[in-house]
Amino acid sequence: MSDDHPTTQRRKAEHLRITLDEDVASGLTNGFARYRFVHQALPECDLNAIDIHQTFLSKALRLPLLVSSMTGGTDEATAINHRLAEAAQVAGIALGVGSQRSAVEQPELAATFRVRDAAPDILLFANIGAVQLNHGYDVDHCRRAVEMIGADALMLHLNALQEALQPEGDHRWRGLLGQIETVCRAVGVPVIVKEVGWGIAPNIARHLADAGVAAIDVAGAGGTSWSQVEMHRARDPMAGRVAAHFIDWGIPTAECVAGVAAVLPAMPLIASGGLRNGVEVAKAIALGAHVCGLALPFLKAATVSTEAVLEAIEELTTTLRIAMFATGTPDLAALRGTPRLIRCDDPLPAEG
Repeated sequence: MSDDHPTTQRRKAEHLRITLDEDVASGLTNGFARYRFVHQALPECDLNAIDIHQTFLSKALRLPLLVSSMTGGTDEATAINHRLAEAAQVAGIALGVGSQRSAVEQPELAATFRVRDAAPDILLFANIGAVQLNHGYDVDHCRRAVEMIGADALMLHLNALQEALQPEGDHRWRGLLGQIETVCRAVGVPVIVKEVGWGIAPNIARHLADAGVAAIDVAGAGGTSWSQVEMHRARDPMAGRVAAHFIDWGIPTAECVAGVAAVLPAMPLIASGGLRNGVEVAKAIALGAHVCGLALPFLKAATVSTEAVLEAIEELTTTLRIAMFATGTPDLAALRGTPRLIRCDDPLPAEG
């Protein structure tokens, strides 16, 4: 492992600032606008009885939501993570911390990721970049990340394009699938593999399932584009121009969810990547997701207060409940795979 501790910490601070202050949206949409629900004028269910409880990785969630992995390693991240955790505890949703590489290599930064004191009961995900397994990390490093925050599971994130665009990026990705399989077998907690915003295609999802991953977060295109983040970070003008060319790169989230759910219907699936409201959450679940992750809306709210995060969660879940009511789907099992979600150019089904 290279001795780049200051660089890693500085990079995290730059990522947080750029994500909050600059336009880093993907040039692609998340794909959910291509779908619409068939409205049910007689929904045959009661709004106040709509059930949005979910069990994910054997842990009960009151809402099918995940605060997606975002930040850590800086003083500002400490406050943000605690507000996110406080809100997750109150709402009964899952939370993923940002990449813990900085804290694995600099233990004094671990406190910026520790949130169990604020959220003792939540489903909590540790987070390590998968490529680090090709750069000196092993199962012990992964266990250290899990134990550092008392996590229930480990997320290994895939960010090949981002690494290719970073001057300090890690470029050796050959043989990584075998390393992931080793971690899945030995780390002692469920392993989730996630992208960071360019999506996981069905063929990659099959490889990950064969390697033993417990869940997949497709993290598709349509939200924050890390190529745009790296464009803003670039100090070399040509590097910035190269990063800018990838604004339209990736697989829209809706396509990822539908594609992965079709080939791996039993795989616990997280939909993330540009989801912004409860109707899109409903569409993602209808396409096959079990839980939906959001990052930027919660991040922006967390810079204000815990109450602002809770307000964002309440708006999402109220919208989700009403969408389910108006489609006559009384619970998440009925919503997942419902025939009442159709492509916009499809005719109305005769039944359903």
